[in-house]
Amino acid sequence: MLEHCAHARFVWNLAVEQHQHWRPGRAGAPGYGEQSGQLTEARKAFGWLAVGSQTVQQQALRDFAQAMSNFFAGTHRRPTWRKAGRHEGFRIVGQRGSHWDVRRLSRKVGEVRVPKVGWVRFRWSRQVPDGVKSFRVTRDRAGRWHVAFAVIPPPVDGPGAGQVVGVDRGVAVSAALSTGELLSVPGLREAEAKRLLRLQRKLARAKRGSNRRQRVKTGIARLKAREGDRRKDWVEKTSTDLGRRFDLIRVEDLKIRNMVRSARGTLQVPGKNVRAKAGLNRSIHANGWGRLVTRLEDKASGRVERVDPAYTSQTCNACGYRDARNRQSQAVFRCRACGHVDHADMNAAKNIAVGRTVTARGGRPMGGPVNREPQLVPSSG
Repeated sequence: MLEHCAHARFVWNLAVEQHQHWRPGRAGAPGYGEQSGQLTEARKAFGWLAVGSQTVQQQALRDFAQAMSNFFAGTHRRPTWRKAGRHEGFRIVGQRGSHWDVRRLSRKVGEVRVPKVGWVRFRWSRQVPDGVKSFRVTRDRAGRWHVAFAVIPPPVDGPGAGQVVGVDRGVAVSAALSTGELLSVPGLREAEAKRLLRLQRKLARAKRGSNRRQRVKTGIARLKAREGDRRKDWVEKTSTDLGRRFDLIRVEDLKIRNMVRSARGTLQVPGKNVRAKAGLNRSIHANGWGRLVTRLEDKASGRVERVDPAYTSQTCNACGYRDARNRQSQAVFRCRACGHVDHADMNAAKNIAVGRTVTARGGRPMGGPVNREPQLVPSSG
C-alpha cells in the first residue's frame, strides 16, 4: 500500500509540474485525456511504475483534474506538491465485486480487497451500503491507516417546530449558543501537553536524518493525531446535535482564510506582533471554526444561514445600543445604555440568532434604536 501511495504521489507531482510551466501566452497545459495517454507510455517505459496499479495512478490524475477545476471555480486553492510521509493515500474506483470488494468478518472486523495487495482487515465502524463505487485509503503522520468508502449520508432532520439558534465561534469558548450553552473543543490533557512540549524540545536537539529524530517526530505526530481526533469527534457530535435540535442555525460569515494569514511580512516590511498572531492562528484552527460550519451545512443542508458578523459583539441584545466599550473583557458584556449584563460570547450569539447586524458607518441595528450616547436625566427635587 505504501507503493500505491508513492505511485499516486509521483503521478500527482508530475501533473503539478506540467501545470506550473504554463504561463499566459503559452499553449494550455495538458488535460486528463492527454495525461492519461502519457501515463500509458510511462508505464511501458518504466517497470517500477508498471508493477503498480493502473487504477491508482489514473485516479491520481482524475483527482488532480478535479482539484484544478475547483481552483478555477474559486472554491479551493491551487494544487501543490505532495510530500512523502505527509501526503500518503490513494483512491480505488470501479465496480464492487470485480475491481475491489468488501466483506464483514465479525461485529467489529471487516476486510477490503485492494488491487495488487489482497484482502486487508480494518475496524468495522458502520455498515457499507451496496451502492458504493469507490473508497480511499490514507495513512496519517502517526502511521495509522484509514479506509473511507464514498457514501453521501442522508441529512439530519430538524424538529420542525421552528426553533432558531445563533452560534458564536470564539477562542476562549469554541461555540457559544444563543440558548445559553458554552461549548469547548476538548484538547490535550495537561500531562499530554507537557509530554508534547518535551518531545518538541527533543526534536530541536536531534540530528537531522537520525533514527532518534524520526522516533521523536512519530511521538509528536501521535499526540497531534490524538488532539485532531478529539476535535473531529467534537465537531461531528456538535453538528449532529444542533441539526436535530434546531430548524434554523445562524452562524457568523467569517473569512477564516484571511483571518489566519501570517503576519511575518517581508524582509523590506517586516510584520508586527508575529508571535502573538501565530498563537491566535493556532487557536482558531484548534477550535475547528471552519470544520464546524462545513459539517453543519452538510448535515443540515438549507437550514444554515450565514450572518454578517459586523458589531455583533458590541451590540446589546436587550436594547440594541452599540458601543465598543460595551464589551469590557473577553467574557463580560455590560451595556452602557441600559446596564444589561451578559456573557460576551452569549450576547453575540443572541444577536446572530436574530440576524442583528449594523452597517459599517454605524447605522441602525435590526429591531434596535438609533445609536446615541446614554443621557443622564436629572431627577427633580
